[in-house]
Amino acid sequence: MPTLRTADRGDATRLSAFAEHTFRDTFGATNAPEDMADHCRTSYGPDIQAREIADPARLTLLCEEKSRLVGFAQLRWEDAPACVAARAPGEIQRLYVVTDRHGQGVARQLMDACLAAMRVRGSDVAWLGVWEHNPRAIAFYRKCGFVEVGDHVFPLGSDPQRDVVMVRPVVG
Repeated sequence: MPTLRTADRGDATRLSAFAEHTFRDTFGATNAPEDMADHCRTSYGPDIQAREIADPARLTLLCEEKSRLVGFAQLRWEDAPACVAARAPGEIQRLYVVTDRHGQGVARQLMDACLAAMRVRGSDVAWLGVWEHNPRAIAFYRKCGFVEVGDHVFPLGSDPQRDVVMVRPVVG
C-alpha cells in the first residue's frame, strides 16, 4: 500500500518533474504541443512548486510506494467560482496518478486524504474543476460523491478550455 505524506520544499524538483510528466501523459495527445509547453512552463517549474508547497493557503500531498512517487494532490483555500455555494470552500486543484497505477486505489487514497485535510481546515465544501473531455476523471469524481454545479474557463496556453466545476460536502 502506498504511503501519503505532506510535501516539503525539498520535494519541489521531484514534484515538478512528476507533475509535468503526469499532466503531459494525461492531456498531451489531445492538445497542441505549444499550449502544453506553455502550461507546463508556467505551472510546474521547481521554483513554482517550491512556492506552492510553502504557501499556507495550499497543501501538497505526495503518494509514494517504495520511495517512487505514484501520485500527488494539491489543495488550496482561495476564492471559489460563484457556482460553488459554501461558507468555507476548499479546492482540489490537482490530483494526478501515474498511469501504471490507475485503477489500483491510489486516486481514492489521495481523495480520502484531501477530504480529511479539508475537514481539519474547516472546509464545508470541496470543489474542483475537471476538463469536460476527461470522462475517466469525471466518472471517478462522481463515484466520490461530487456533482456538477457549473463551469469555468481553464486557459491551457492559448486555448481557453471548459472545465466542469464539481462539488461535494465535506462531512465530519
